[in-house]
Amino acid sequence: MSPTATSSDTSAASASVNEIATVRIELKDTDPLIWRQLEVPTSITLKVLHDIIQITIGWFDYHLWEFIIGEQRYGLPMNEDGGAEPRKHAAKVRLRDVLKTKTTVIDYVYDFGDYWEHRITVTEVRAGDPEIAYPRNIGGERAGPPEDCGGIPGFYDLLKARNDPDDPDHAEAVEYLDDYDPDTIDELPIKYALGRIAARRNAAKTRSKSTQ
Repeated sequence: MSPTATSSDTSAASASVNEIATVRIELKDTDPLIWRQLEVPTSITLKVLHDIIQITIGWFDYHLWEFIIGEQRYGLPMNEDGGAEPRKHAAKVRLRDVLKTKTTVIDYVYDFGDYWEHRITVTEVRAGDPEIAYPRNIGGERAGPPEDCGGIPGFYDLLKARNDPDDPDHAEAVEYLDDYDPDTIDELPIKYALGRIAARRNAAKTRSKSTQ
């Protein structure tokens, strides 16, 4: 422990690091709804929350993105994405810094062309189980759409064309979607990718303890 730190300071810091929340991610305007539910540490940055959304929905982080919380936007530094809107750097803001008392609703947009809108609802902030690695996926339904398919309208047009042999775009849709199954979540890569985030977090916690 540093000479200036008190035991209460250390206890509060430890509790903050171990605090988790339930996070529900919904891809807006999908029908049936595409959604995921996770348990995540509130100590993660919004940039890591972005990484978690990309992993669990099935995006590949090819495009620009931002969070919108109230009137404030969070994303990449302005010199990295060239946008005109003022944004706070998502890597410098922790999830716990933007949480409200009971429920926090966050809008997240991925790909400003296709404009995939997600609604993030954060609830049940509580102490985490020290035996569990966070973040972890605890629920969800349906696969996320393929990248660059034209947003919500293009996504459903593709599915419709693939399912209709008489549709003039049928062959193109079959080729584009390949073996994509809208009803099946590929859970193994999600588990592995979230596990890597959890491992980095645990390593950081270990380093932090060693310096106290």
